[in-house]
Amino acid sequence: MLYDAADEPATLTPAELHEAYEAELRAAIEGLDADAVASETGVSAETIRALAAGESPSLTLSEAAAILAVDGPDADAIVQEVRDHLLMGMTTGVLDVDTIASNVDLDLSGQEVQQAIEGRTRMTLAELAAIHNYVAGRNAH
Repeated sequence: MLYDAADEPATLTPAELHEAYEAELRAAIEGLDADAVASETGVSAETIRALAAGESPSLTLSEAAAILAVDGPDADAIVQEVRDHLLMGMTTGVLDVDTIASNVDLDLSGQEVQQAIEGRTRMTLAELAAIHNYVAGRNAH
């Protein structure tokens, strides 16, 4: 799953963690037809082709989960596991959303971070990487 794409996410930059997510997505679609993956996931074939070619198309957590679900568990289960993992990390690290918002390089308020983690607004993989990296870093100390 995305939350374990890197063994030690706290040792990576958010950009490197984002790359690890994309590598996991590429592995899930390796050798598959882009049109078939697009049909199954609802993600455009152009985006699937770009990802397979090593590019970094903008993807949401939900789209990434749909791609992973091609070769694994249900997309909703993947999204829920990622959210649960973040929330557990926040609990362990005694973190609140305002602290996260003020310490990540995102243009999000604490309320927007909370909404993204809870799934009330879309979260991009880049946002997930920044939040995941910060939470993991706090828990590594």
